[in-house]
Amino acid sequence: MITREDLVRAYRFNTARAKAAVEGLSHEDALLQPPVPGNCMNWVLGHMVSSRHSALGYLGQPPLMTEAQAKRYGYGSEPICEDGEGILRLEEILALLERGEEALASGLEKVSDEALAEEVKSFMGPVTKGFMVFFMYWHESYHLGQTEILRELALTQGAKG
Repeated sequence: MITREDLVRAYRFNTARAKAAVEGLSHEDALLQPPVPGNCMNWVLGHMVSSRHSALGYLGQPPLMTEAQAKRYGYGSEPICEDGEGILRLEEILALLERGEEALASGLEKVSDEALAEEVKSFMGPVTKGFMVFFMYWHESYHLGQTEILRELALTQGAKG
């Protein structure tokens, strides 16, 4: 059984891995597009923040991003191919990941078992809020795996480190 503490630990691990993935990389490195269909490191990490933003909503916690930011980095959003309006700086994304980790820990500590058991509609059909918090963790972990190849792209085509 996955406990609240397990989820807090898992989100903390993902934050640490995301920070390690960008160590030594610049904001510009994080904008490099892979040569196959996909998206850049900036979008992937911003999308992880968007997942945390959604998870916080299921916990009844304040939003992590503005709605415009959540939309820009949300499911089905346009690829990020260059810097521009609405594109978060890499440092901002990392700060939001850390804030999200703290907010999720706080939210998981405060939310009642009854609230987690409440049913919500999802693309999978009816599920509980607790399931959706776990699903958002799984979803972010999926994208975290993409950062490894995007780091290699940056190290071979961008960063000199």
